[in-house]
Amino acid sequence: MSPVEKSGLYYPNKFGLITIKALEEVMGRNGLNAILNLAGLNDYIDNYPPDNLSKGFDFAELSAISVALEEMYGPRGGRGLALRAGRATFADALKNFGALAGVGDLAFKVLPLQAKLRIGVPAMAKIFSQVSDQLSTVEEKDNEFIYTIHKCPVCWGRHDVDKPVCFIATGLLQEGLKWVSGGNEFRVNESRCHAMGDEVCEFVIQKEPIA
Repeated sequence: MSPVEKSGLYYPNKFGLITIKALEEVMGRNGLNAILNLAGLNDYIDNYPPDNLSKGFDFAELSAISVALEEMYGPRGGRGLALRAGRATFADALKNFGALAGVGDLAFKVLPLQAKLRIGVPAMAKIFSQVSDQLSTVEEKDNEFIYTIHKCPVCWGRHDVDKPVCFIATGLLQEGLKWVSGGNEFRVNESRCHAMGDEVCEFVIQKEPIA
């Protein structure tokens, strides 16, 4: 693949670093290098993004990684790896961000499950809106939360698919919900995807955990 055409929208370097390390954890160093090669991101081989919050990891780079996973492992295999990378990304680092800091407190831990979700899901969205160019919003419905990413880095620049492809984001939300809720798993389905021609990427989070 040719070098990635940049979007001019950024994650903090730290998010890029976490994602790349998460992939290395899941696939090993050789697997990761093959993915970076295929994605046109050779610059990152043995040269990971710095561990800081400067905005330097372009949305198009995350999208290229997502495409490379699909190309190398097929839609199903790529999806599994992307979900795992998304989950690892949250588990490794995002839970340490300010907006979620209070979620580990005892006072939060004793709240009823739905109260935890009502506080925790918007807190996750807020992190991205505050420290990156990814604007995320949350709307609560009777049985679900609608988590909307208004400029999605996972499918940036793609218009070639007939079903949603933002599995890194789905995995990240799944792991975030598990952490916020104190260990429950929740159904997260991407219902709209920019790569399919939708205006935004939208994720439906069921309020009831998976039994």
